[in-house]
Amino acid sequence: MNPSLQNWLKGVHKFLTNPNERFFFKLSLKYGNIKRYTPITISFINFKFDLPDALSFIWQFKEIFVEEYYRFETSSKDPVIYDCGANVGTSCAFFKWIYPDSRIVAFEPNPIIAEYLKKNISNNSLKDVEVIDKAVWTDDKGIELGMEDADASSIYLEANKTKVESVRLKDLLDKEDRLDMLKIDIEGAEVEVLKDCRESLTNVKNLFVEFHSYRNEPQRLAAVIDVLESAGFRYFLMQPENRISPLINHFNKSNPGMDLQLNIFAFRPD
Repeated sequence: MNPSLQNWLKGVHKFLTNPNERFFFKLSLKYGNIKRYTPITISFINFKFDLPDALSFIWQFKEIFVEEYYRFETSSKDPVIYDCGANVGTSCAFFKWIYPDSRIVAFEPNPIIAEYLKKNISNNSLKDVEVIDKAVWTDDKGIELGMEDADASSIYLEANKTKVESVRLKDLLDKEDRLDMLKIDIEGAEVEVLKDCRESLTNVKNLFVEFHSYRNEPQRLAAVIDVLESAGFRYFLMQPENRISPLINHFNKSNPGMDLQLNIFAFRPD
């Protein structure tokens, strides 16, 4: 079969068979051109969320509910999940959608976004979700973050620098008998946090890391992979943005401040 036709047919099949793919299309048409950072309320599946920015949510829905980046397997009826970088709660909603009896600890350091998170959890009656409105870090002494009004607050963002409270993830991991899923999307702080947690990942069954490489900082992917391998994980790497002629086009179009972003999926072998 012609490769172009085959690729087109795959897209059509996915659109026809996946209701969340079709809903993503509707979201894009209805809300995709709304001015950035305009507060809005959007209903999806069985949820209704207040949001600070429509566009960031649309892509969250695509990754989380269409592509199901955070789906994992477990034999537990009440899996324990740490959601580091929970943002407005889209990932928490997904976890509760597939595992209603899960216990979730959700971390979000941006105080404005954390209020959206708390409100969405409360308004949608998401039970057993604890919100910790602090940054996941290597100590509990606080850390400076550059604040962004949607989903990109980072230690590497220079605008709107604000010191926020922090929590040492390692200390919390050491208190858990098991952790079925550890999701880490903390906009550049993942390398230091994972290095600090190297000896505390023993009871983590599944791990998602969004890796960020900023243009003016060292590329430290090897440090992340070293932690995963030493902890006994198998892993899969996926780049969310294809880049034509990467030896010429060095930076992400969607975020020129980064030269690499990867989704890392890690799991314990059977």
